Amino acid sequence: MTFDAEVASDADGKSDVDAKSFAGVNGGSGADVLFDVQELRKYFPVPRGVFGRSVGQVRAVDGVSFRLHRGETLGLVGESGCGKSTTGRAILHLIEPTSGRLVYDRQDLAELDRAQIREFRRRAQIVFQDPFGSLNPRMTVGGMLSEVLKVHRIGETGADRSGRVQELLEMVGLHAEHAGRYPHEFSGGQRQRIGIARALAVEPEFIVCDEPVSALDVSVQAQVINLLRDLQKDLGLTYLFIAHDLAVVEYVSDRVAVMYLGKIVEMAEAEELYGNPLHPYTRALLSAAPDRDLKAGPRRERIRLSGDVPSPIRPPSGCPFFARCPHPGKDEECETASPLLEEKGPNHVAACCKDPLPRDGG
Repeated sequence: MTFDAEVASDADGKSDVDAKSFAGVNGGSGADVLFDVQELRKYFPVPRGVFGRSVGQVRAVDGVSFRLHRGETLGLVGESGCGKSTTGRAILHLIEPTSGRLVYDRQDLAELDRAQIREFRRRAQIVFQDPFGSLNPRMTVGGMLSEVLKVHRIGETGADRSGRVQELLEMVGLHAEHAGRYPHEFSGGQRQRIGIARALAVEPEFIVCDEPVSALDVSVQAQVINLLRDLQKDLGLTYLFIAHDLAVVEYVSDRVAVMYLGKIVEMAEAEELYGNPLHPYTRALLSAAPDRDLKAGPRRERIRLSGDVPSPIRPPSGCPFFARCPHPGKDEECETASPLLEEKGPNHVAACCKDPLPRDGG
């Protein structure tokens, strides 16, 4: 699996990606690139007072760039609040991005009309985190799935749609008779299977899996993860897999991107990133995971970070990780200069001003 990322500049001519570093890994025609995300930003206004006047902005996603290749799974990890879910929803236009360029199958989403956006929504879907709140409690499973088919004009008759509903339920490991039941009659794992069936109803190519197993028991998590992998293999799906469980991400992902304070700070193929993390934040993140849960990498001493995550309303001008960084070589350059994503090894980029520590250094 090749790694590449697009270089794009914001209004000030700055970029979070070093163009020279990516010259060697961006080669090729890019024909297998399905989704090209360039300098994505999503800022939320901070209102105050009776009239709700904006007094600032929460920089939830602040210059994220990556490419997704057809048939691959890109894992997106990081602490709660780092911008993972906002990234997933923004690229699907479930929330409107503040800026950036989103190119899906060589089409700029900003240039699409309403009919073309409808077609895009057929090709790109999402599985939500909460299997309880994401389903309408007043509709039967069959009613929910049929409604999706009606909206996208799939199936000429009610019988056609009923047949498709039965096919979808069986595809995710449920039974045809489940179509007449309501969400409260199912377990958490079954509800998530229904959510997956709803995403598959329109025959998408790309699915954002937004923490799809975090609300489930461990044994049920394994069943749902294996279902997602089987569906990807059978249907040729492409996933953006968002999660905070590092073991789950390692298991399902071809490549992994690590986010911190709205930015990607490291990206590499999964085996490489887990076995040889280069950014101090990635090292600390992996050290917090039980060794028994991870396949790759040597046993690591626990790295305990001091301080709090900086405010996304007033992010630091230099490295966003500076105040908490345990790197022994951090200095004034780190505090004042915002690091770019640079190639540190083959198909491996990280946003750090300093040389990586030795592999067994932390």
